[in-house]
Amino acid sequence: MKKGIHPEYKETTVTCVCGNVIRTGSTRADIKVEICSKCHPFMTGKQKMMDTAGRVEKFKQKYAGQKSEPAKSGK
Repeated sequence: MKKGIHPEYKETTVTCVCGNVIRTGSTRADIKVEICSKCHPFMTGKQKMMDTAGRVEKFKQKYAGQKSEPAKSGK
């Protein structure tokens, strides 16, 4: 490896919004994440519906009264 071109690898802290703190090594100082292995639905087995600005509700309201029509065949 060439000298002087690689970033410094140091101990850092990864902080999740759920409060979980992980100590690891990285080239960045402090890292903040929104989801970690402690609160991720795949790891916990619990599914969370992350509704940003009511988008799921808007979708449900928009398409609530519509019936799906069978696709027309071009034959």
